[in-house]
Amino acid sequence: MTSSFDFAPLFPPGLPAPTARWMGLAKYSFVGGNNDSEQVPVDRLIEAVDAVLRREGRSLATYGLAHGPQGYLPLREFLVTKLRRDAGIVCTVDDLLIVSGSLQALDLVNHTLLARGDTVIVEQETYQGSLNRLTRLGVSTIGIPLDEDGMRMDALATTLADLKSRGIRPKYIYTIPTVQNPTGSIMPESRRAELLRLSAEYGVPVFEDDCYADLVWSGQRPPAIHAMSPRGGVIHIGSFSKSIAPALRVGFIVAPWELMSRMLSLKTDAGSGALEQMVLAEYCKPHFTSHVPALTKALRTKLDTLMEALNEQFGTAAEFEEPKGGIFLWVKLPDQVDTLKLYQAALAAGVSINPGPEWSTNKRHSSPRLRLCFASPTHQQIREGVAVLAEVCRREFGVPSRSANVEKARA
Repeated sequence: MTSSFDFAPLFPPGLPAPTARWMGLAKYSFVGGNNDSEQVPVDRLIEAVDAVLRREGRSLATYGLAHGPQGYLPLREFLVTKLRRDAGIVCTVDDLLIVSGSLQALDLVNHTLLARGDTVIVEQETYQGSLNRLTRLGVSTIGIPLDEDGMRMDALATTLADLKSRGIRPKYIYTIPTVQNPTGSIMPESRRAELLRLSAEYGVPVFEDDCYADLVWSGQRPPAIHAMSPRGGVIHIGSFSKSIAPALRVGFIVAPWELMSRMLSLKTDAGSGALEQMVLAEYCKPHFTSHVPALTKALRTKLDTLMEALNEQFGTAAEFEEPKGGIFLWVKLPDQVDTLKLYQAALAAGVSINPGPEWSTNKRHSSPRLRLCFASPTHQQIREGVAVLAEVCRREFGVPSRSANVEKARA
């Protein structure tokens, strides 16, 4: 639909750039946090919808189902049990706020704590959605390098000391410690303890994003940073997007009332989707613990297919560390590859990728890197898509010199 009326002069300054029109997913889509459609528990969710609507459907006539602004009580009760069992977090239903996905959690925490000109600390490679929000808020973002165990504490200590010497107190340290996005690392318990020590020493809270923590291949994870903190000072967020389905848009925040009460005053949407909360509570209580291992098993086989395809098509031109869980593989190509340019050329060939600079505070370091989501495409699509990507990369950048272990004739 087009309009002859010119709205442009009415736009206030500071609006984000306009969004491109949706043209559908690429034939070979390795982008976003989409999950494996075959693993969505559709039949069980149908049963849950039917059961909960027959029992409580008339409560939809009341905002918040008459359970208050923090969300559907049975879902919060499930989370109290789940968080204690899986993450070691001891909390009550009053410490939990149900939100519309972890993105709303990020917004609520940011708008409660941050003002333009503030400083926050993040991991050098981190969630694009978090980086974009901080940029739009006019916040200074300092990235801490990672290794195979996540955020490096030596670099964090140096940064905190430097900031203190300049009279700057960061508002928080944002970390994705359990299946880091995009690298897939898991921060060991000893490093979590050191993070908490630094947090206490410098008076900077920790903002812990645990959205991928259910998807650990071994089924074993360290306790949440929130669970290890004897003095509080940790904000914890999570989501059902990766464990059940992203389109449900249900996440949660664990925070003390001092902070919770402020976030509630900012959550002006009259409550997150009630039906989704009802269905999740009905489904998760009997089925969550059996569903997640089946999901991670299926995801692990797709990761194996992706790594095999990369090794076949790229050989040593593609470097990566095997992630310890999740749905992403962080890949480094040779230094001459600019993944922002590769993104455009690959998309024209039907392959969508996430270029590294969009997921990093260090654009030069991340220029030859890319994030591939292996959860959504089928095994065949993974193999075919990687083959197309390798051919595009060879054509545009001369690497890999071999594709499918066959040396290509040089032009």
